[in-house]
Amino acid sequence: MTGRIIGSFIILLFILQACKVGPTYTRPESVLPPSYSLDTDAGASLANLPWWQLFRDSTLVSLISVAVENNRDLGASVAQIRAARAGLQIVRADLYPRINYGADLSTTAQSGGDGLSNSATAGLNVSYIVDLWGRIRRMNEAAFQEYLATEEAYRTLTIIIVSETAKGYMTLLDLDNRLLVARQTAESWQSNLEIVQARFNAGFVSEVDLNQAKIQLAEAETAIRTFTRLRVQTENAISILMGVPPQSIPRGQELTSQVFPPVLPAGIPSELLDRRPDVRAAERLLQAQTERIGIAEALKYPSLTLSADMGAQLVNPAAAFATLGAQVLGPLFNSGAVKAGVEVEKARTEQALNNYESVYLNAIREVQDALIAVETYDEEFVIRRGQMQAAEEAAELSWVRYDGGLTSYLEVLDLQRSLFSSQLKASETLRLQITSTIDLYAALGGGWVAMQDSVLADRITEESDSIR
Repeated sequence: MTGRIIGSFIILLFILQACKVGPTYTRPESVLPPSYSLDTDAGASLANLPWWQLFRDSTLVSLISVAVENNRDLGASVAQIRAARAGLQIVRADLYPRINYGADLSTTAQSGGDGLSNSATAGLNVSYIVDLWGRIRRMNEAAFQEYLATEEAYRTLTIIIVSETAKGYMTLLDLDNRLLVARQTAESWQSNLEIVQARFNAGFVSEVDLNQAKIQLAEAETAIRTFTRLRVQTENAISILMGVPPQSIPRGQELTSQVFPPVLPAGIPSELLDRRPDVRAAERLLQAQTERIGIAEALKYPSLTLSADMGAQLVNPAAAFATLGAQVLGPLFNSGAVKAGVEVEKARTEQALNNYESVYLNAIREVQDALIAVETYDEEFVIRRGQMQAAEEAAELSWVRYDGGLTSYLEVLDLQRSLFSSQLKASETLRLQITSTIDLYAALGGGWVAMQDSVLADRITEESDSIR
C-alpha cells in the first residue's frame, strides 16, 4: 500500500512538472510590406558576403581585420556575452538537486571532573525544488534568450565597426583627393597672382584685379588647411575604431581606383527578420520577456521543495541518521502583490514588442534609404563628372580670352572657382557613391559569415581562459 502511494505521488509530480503557466512565445504577426518601394531583385541575397573584400583593396581588408580584432567596444561586448553565459549556468543549476555537505565537531566539559566528551558528526543535505508550474524552466529559457541576444548584439556591433571603418577609409581617400586638388589649385592660382602682379606693376591692370587674385589664392590656401585638419581627424577616428592610439593610416588604392562591389539584390523585407542581427536580438529579448510573464504567474501557486538529510557520527559510524522532508510554500495575504507583478511583466512585454517592431521598421527604412542613395549617387556622379569636364574647358578658354584682352579678370575668377568647386564636389560624390553601397550591405545585415561565428566562439573561449 505504501509503495502504491509513493508511486502515485511520483506520477503526480511528473504530471505537475509538465504544467507550465503563462503564454508561449510566437513570432508577432507584424504587417510586412511584400517588397521594397524601389524595384529590387527578390530571392537569394548577396548580403552575407564579406563585402569589404569585394573592393579588392588589401589595405582596407587589413584595417577592418585589425578593427574586428582590437576594437574596445567589441571587447566589452565579448565580456557581456561571457557574463550572460555565466548567468545562464547559474539559472540552469536550479533544474537539478542541490547537494551540500557539513560537519560538526564539539567538545563538552563534564561536571564533577569526569573529563571531556567529544562528538563529531558529518552529513549531506540534498534539496530539490520541484518545478511544478514551469517557473524554473521559463527562467532558464529567458536566460538562454538573453544570452543569445548578447551574441546578436556582438554581431550588430561588428557590422557597425566594419562599415564605419570602411566609410572612414573612403572618407580619408576622398580627403586625400580633395587636398591634392586644393594644392594643385593653389599652385595654379599662385601663378595667376604672379602674372597679375607683373601686369599691375606694368600698369596694364588695376589694383582690383590684383586684390581679386589674392582673395582667390587665399580661398585655395584655406581649403588646404581645412582638408589637412579633417584628414588627421579622420585618421584619429579610424585609429580608435582599430583599438589603437591615433596614428597615421596606410593607404591602398586611390579613391578613383576603387572597384565597386556588384549591385546586390535586396530580397524582400521579411528576410530582415532572420538576417539582421539587431532585429534578431530584439526578438530574443521579446521572447525572454514573454517567458517572464510565466515566471511571475507561477508565483501565484504553491511551490514544493523536497529535502533529505543523511549523516553519521564519525566516532560511531553505526549511529547513522536520515531525514526526509517536504515544504510547501504559497502566497496568502501577498497575492495582490503577486498579481501586480504579473501585470508589470505584461507591460514590459508590450514594451519589448514595440521595441522589436520599431527595430524592424527602422531596418526597412535603412534599406530603403540605402537603395535610393545607391541609385541617385550613381547618377549624380555622372553629372558631376560632366560638370567638372565642362568647367575645365571653360576655365582654359576664359584664361585665353583674358590673356588676349577679350574679357575681364572677373570672368576668369568666376570660372576658376567653378572648376575648383566642381572638382571637390565630384570627389565627394564619388565617396558618397561608394559609401552608399557600404550602407546597403550593412542595412541588409551583410558581411556576417559562418567563419566569423567560429572566430567569436574562439574569442569568448580565450577571454574565459584569461580570467581563470
